[in-house]
Amino acid sequence: MTHSYHKHIVLLLLLLLSAAGCKKGYLDTVPDNITTLKDVFTNRAMTEQWLARLYNPMPDMWNQPYSVPWTGQCDEADYAWVQPGINSGAITPDNANPSYWNSYYQTIRQAAIFLQNADQNQEIKALPGGDRLLKQYKAEARFLRAYYYWLLMRQYGPVVLMGETPRLPEDNFQIPRSTWDDCAAYVLSEMDKALPDVPVQHVNPVDPTQADVTQTGRITQPIILAVKSQILLYHASPLFNGNTELASFKNTDGTTLFNQSYDKERWKKAADAAKAVIDLNRWELYTVADPDPFRAAFLSCRNLFFDGWQKEAIWIRTSSAHVSNWERHCSPRCANGQGWNGIAVTQEQVDIFRMANGKVISDNSSGYTEDGFTGSATPYYASGTYNMYTNREPRFYVDVTFNGAVVPVVPESGQTRVEFFFTGNSGKNGAPRDWPSTGYTARKNIHPNTDFRTGRNFSRPAMMIRLGEIYLNYAEALNEYGPGNPDILKYLNKIRNRGGLPDLQPGLSQDEMRRQIRLERRIELMFEGHRYWDVRRWKVANDPDQHQGGAFHGMNIEKGTSLSDPEFHKRIVSFTRTNWQNKFYFYPIPQSEIDRNKVLMQFPGY
Repeated sequence: MTHSYHKHIVLLLLLLLSAAGCKKGYLDTVPDNITTLKDVFTNRAMTEQWLARLYNPMPDMWNQPYSVPWTGQCDEADYAWVQPGINSGAITPDNANPSYWNSYYQTIRQAAIFLQNADQNQEIKALPGGDRLLKQYKAEARFLRAYYYWLLMRQYGPVVLMGETPRLPEDNFQIPRSTWDDCAAYVLSEMDKALPDVPVQHVNPVDPTQADVTQTGRITQPIILAVKSQILLYHASPLFNGNTELASFKNTDGTTLFNQSYDKERWKKAADAAKAVIDLNRWELYTVADPDPFRAAFLSCRNLFFDGWQKEAIWIRTSSAHVSNWERHCSPRCANGQGWNGIAVTQEQVDIFRMANGKVISDNSSGYTEDGFTGSATPYYASGTYNMYTNREPRFYVDVTFNGAVVPVVPESGQTRVEFFFTGNSGKNGAPRDWPSTGYTARKNIHPNTDFRTGRNFSRPAMMIRLGEIYLNYAEALNEYGPGNPDILKYLNKIRNRGGLPDLQPGLSQDEMRRQIRLERRIELMFEGHRYWDVRRWKVANDPDQHQGGAFHGMNIEKGTSLSDPEFHKRIVSFTRTNWQNKFYFYPIPQSEIDRNKVLMQFPGY
């Protein structure tokens, strides 16, 4: 798309294949002295390295708040150091960050170059099974090209499809957006083409009964099926399925870019796609056994990110270099070596967690109270903690650090609890900016034995897609297509039960089941990069109970001199974002692209 595509090929190759990383494995070998396409695609190592580099731009949801800031651009959290323009309304085509438009299109072009040239490689073809291996490589590139298109579509809406052959500098680049439906059909068809030529699992060449850990993260058939489940779920959702509010969004030739007729059958395709993944029977929901059912649920949901990926992860990134950064950003200052204390969870998110008995806090029989302070300590909070935080469901103690909570990592010497009140060990009075605006910080995926002072942390992969998400995809799609189907409760209750909640019983209306599924998704996938997109595809971003703009609440971090000080424990407006505008459904395309491509329509409102 951009002129940067058409720089001299030598420069492209040098930039593409520069050194990156030190871990050994498929994605890490760096070739030397690459100068021409012929060199690359007649040399096995160079060809494989070109393919490996196509994996590099994949987002890591734990690289927050910088490269993947979606949690801080929705109602989940507020970032202390980074305030994206979409939150203030200052987002424009000139300053929209993160902007992946250019980088993803560059990788799409690099995938197309691979597909066009890989068959030249006689060295690979001469290997035992070489023809099959080359087909696999091309299938990986084909899938990845489609996947980056999908990421662009999710962020920008209908995109420009560049075709099979990489364009030359002298070609015509005045290309309009394709319709949403055409984009979705293309991406799904490309993934279907790739499916037969990638393995079900990458196996150890010495012991084919074992997985080859050096190939972790490479595309497999289950990964393709799981990604298709995501795409088809979005494609069936209200934002993309008969959205008459976007009827005026058209190309210069009058082509309407979003379909105007609702198609219920899309939900069936989404349900079938999720069930196809489930029916592979290759994964299970991770659980930890403990005599105390509450403790078992807590450990199951907490340790899922440390150990559970081995059972539940469908697609993972190899060891996430960004987990330690996430841990430090979330951890309170009373952590050993001090945390940065700045990813602040909103009161709106705190309030969605149910009580340990499974009832919502608005239920008068739930036992929830905002009066007084507990006289008992538990493994999750200290004596003197506000009763708002007591007897909540297990995932609350996995996901949120609150005033009185036990320290999520190794604590500073002498510290036994987190204190977010004004003069507390992690309160606003103690630092110029390392404090959470709401009096809460995110806690999920923080290892309890992390020690910032000694530099001890625990390497682990990032789960890009896991079985819990697929269960929720299936339940949602099935409820929209065939309400009352027993599989809806079957798979929704699996998630609830792992989280320590009792079964929902049959007989709920479709609307109530939809509400329960969306609530479960909001809790189960918190901070994992889904909420920002979910409220948009559901078209609920301006609903009062799902609002993405306006006032957000927390405790009064300007007050309090003790753990049980009532002055701290008052709901106040912690920060305010610009009111929701429909242009926020999608990001603007960079203005430089609009200036170059005269038939490329900007999303309305920018």
